[in-house]
Amino acid sequence: MLNIARKELKSMFASPMGWIILALLTFAFGTYYLNGVNNYFEVMSGSIRPAERIGVTQFVGQTVYGLASFIMLFAVPLLSMRLISEERRSQTMPFLFSAPLSISEIVVGKFLGLVVFLSILVVYIAVMLTTLNIWADIDFGYIFANSLGLLLLVSSFAALGLYFSSLTAQPIIAGILSFIALFVLMILDRFFAGDPTSTMLKFSLMRHFQSFGGGLIDTADLAYFGLFILTFITLTIRRLDADRLRG
Repeated sequence: MLNIARKELKSMFASPMGWIILALLTFAFGTYYLNGVNNYFEVMSGSIRPAERIGVTQFVGQTVYGLASFIMLFAVPLLSMRLISEERRSQTMPFLFSAPLSISEIVVGKFLGLVVFLSILVVYIAVMLTTLNIWADIDFGYIFANSLGLLLLVSSFAALGLYFSSLTAQPIIAGILSFIALFVLMILDRFFAGDPTSTMLKFSLMRHFQSFGGGLIDTADLAYFGLFILTFITLTIRRLDADRLRG
């Protein structure tokens, strides 16, 4: 399993797309970080009353993490679409099935490879915000909660993208389907905002990320993301297992 994860991670760094996405995202996050710091000084040095002021960690963090949760919606389907569909297209699935590994190890290995790649961006954001500690007291708990929430969010994206990648031999189709499904799941809370008791609200990814965005860690949100990831990994395993039985 770890060998599969290492292979996937190497393949991402071996392809131009991996480096391009990494460069674009780090540039975007860095730009929003600097804009957030500048805006903090402009807003907080005005006539606003002290009671209305918020800490620099939350002010800058909500800008950067808000952007990250949105922009990952586009980046993760691009990264996940090739995970299994490329194996189908290049007809290397029989070789993968004949390896001394179970289907579960193959699927989890591919999932972990992508999550480790995405974790680099999550750690990058956390380290960037930690540098605020040079000239101000920052809220490390806020950064930890947001980093954990963002990691769970992008891991959920990766699990769903992996599943759609297992359904087709065309990476582009897998990427488009993943994006549409994630987009709908992200904005479900807006469709049902007028009905707080609606069951559909519980399926909104953004709704469960919001508590982390506020610096809180809720066990219900942890359970939601855990079940979401487990569900799509299980569906992927079942899909590939059915393919192997059909030969």
